[in-house]
Amino acid sequence: MALLDQTGRYTDLSLNEDKLLADGNHILVAYTMEPAEGYGYLEAAAHFAAESSTGTNVEVSTTDDFTKGVDALVYFIDEAKGIMKIAYPNELFDRNIIDGRAMLVSFLTLTIGNNQGMGDIKNSQMQDFYIPPKMLQLFDGPAMDISDLWRILGRPIKDGGYIAGTIIKPKLGLRPEPFAEAAYQFWLGGDFIKNDEPQGNQVFCPTKKVIPLVADAMKRAQDETGEAKLFSANITADDHHEMCARADYILETFGENASHVAFLVDGYVGGPGMVTTARRQYPGQYLHYHRAGHGAVTSPSSKRGYTAYVLAKMSRLQGASGIHVGTMGYGKMEGSKDDRIIAYMIERDSCTGPFYHQEWYGMKPTTPIISGGMNALRLPGFFENLGHGNVINTAGGGSYGHIDSPAAGAISLRQAYECWKEGADPIEYAKEHKEFARAFESFEHDADALFPGWRDKLGVHK
Repeated sequence: MALLDQTGRYTDLSLNEDKLLADGNHILVAYTMEPAEGYGYLEAAAHFAAESSTGTNVEVSTTDDFTKGVDALVYFIDEAKGIMKIAYPNELFDRNIIDGRAMLVSFLTLTIGNNQGMGDIKNSQMQDFYIPPKMLQLFDGPAMDISDLWRILGRPIKDGGYIAGTIIKPKLGLRPEPFAEAAYQFWLGGDFIKNDEPQGNQVFCPTKKVIPLVADAMKRAQDETGEAKLFSANITADDHHEMCARADYILETFGENASHVAFLVDGYVGGPGMVTTARRQYPGQYLHYHRAGHGAVTSPSSKRGYTAYVLAKMSRLQGASGIHVGTMGYGKMEGSKDDRIIAYMIERDSCTGPFYHQEWYGMKPTTPIISGGMNALRLPGFFENLGHGNVINTAGGGSYGHIDSPAAGAISLRQAYECWKEGADPIEYAKEHKEFARAFESFEHDADALFPGWRDKLGVHK
């Protein structure tokens, strides 16, 4: 059945993007799009905009002039590059009954809703979006940011630097006592521990048994080192009451150290509702957005959904204090050096993305969290590419895989940051810093690839 041609109603290529930006009455979205065989580009784009807003596949008698006034409009296409841009009137998006604020689920429902499954669209992926000031102020944004963690750690709240963290390894299979001991051993040298995304309330490691042990491990590590420690506790659950029950128990158990606790939520698989519940119910806790599963739509090989950049930008709107952003090609996950734009967009007050410049007007930043195959040897290059070290890095194998101890692994990570910060040669720096030097022996494959001839230079022989 031929589709209704809606190009006349849902496209206006005479619209000027600069004027749309200046007026601030639309959320603008840029997509890559490829129509199915046999469909024209503009025709398919118009159907996409119609399905994303007020349209149907047939003319209906209930459409009035007001309805037409809130149509989403295709305002730009580049068929050769497969790019289309759509302007969505602000009024299209759902608002809360309780406080009139905006919600991310409505943004996603319209912009990534039924249009992903239409027969005339071969594939389409959101590449960037722009939120005008009058809509930006309706999103929660973060309640806490990295400066709050720096304060707890006793550092300057501006440019407080690298937070050395880890993930308890193995990520599943530890009983409560070994789990807490693993936390203690890392905290003797490092700052931040996160539950991995599967760690919750397993029958062999119940929350109400392991959390008191972890809280005690934090106290002992703080007493021994004289330094504050941080723990990111996974409160992910299907049910918001269950999530809050976990959160409440954790805060009660940590007691005087409750401010040292972040809450980790699996924001992709759990959805925006989970992120917003954590943000609103616990505004005094750092909200750690873990994006487990995101590669199902954001992988560079994907041609549908949205990109990792878009996911991160949305997380700041929702109120994530920090979100994992990959390793920009320096770790084990997919990514490239250019992925630093993801970090810049969420941490800066003004940033130009792939298609749109976004001003954040003082909305708190979202911390880039670096995770996935990182160790002390990979960090100097990572920092050089990013241009700063104001990040949280959770290095699991990079800590627990250190030849001496998890604490030594943590210290080696911090030394890698100091090495880069000082502009020192890593081989020369290693000669004066044992933990960093031992990282070369711990991660020989990386050492061989990154620092050829390191054995002779450091006097290490098999």
